[in-house]
Amino acid sequence: MRFGSHRFDTADTPDADGLLFQYGTHAFEGPPVFTLDLVRQFEINDASGEHDHYIQLHCELRYEPVPRLRALGHFETWFFHDTDDELDAWADGLGRQEFWPIVRNSHPREIRVHQEQV
Repeated sequence: MRFGSHRFDTADTPDADGLLFQYGTHAFEGPPVFTLDLVRQFEINDASGEHDHYIQLHCELRYEPVPRLRALGHFETWFFHDTDDELDAWADGLGRQEFWPIVRNSHPREIRVHQEQV
């Protein structure tokens, strides 16, 4: 929440500064892995102020895809600053999700922090 509430100098558009929470089982780089991914996304504009691309900073917690984690399926939820949504309300709703006891009782086998352009 501390990182999510910190504001950055971004474009003056509703999707310029966003947070994404997502999880699911994927095989992007080899065998399937259950990934819990916390993302901060920033819009990057060109010299004329038009959208060029996004930069996403990921913090991925990767778990062995055991049946109890696979059974969670896939989930994603976004929050964007400079909209009518409230960060605290988004975070509270996220904190009440039923997947937390299952994830909390699992231990990630890897934590990966990376940045990508989308």
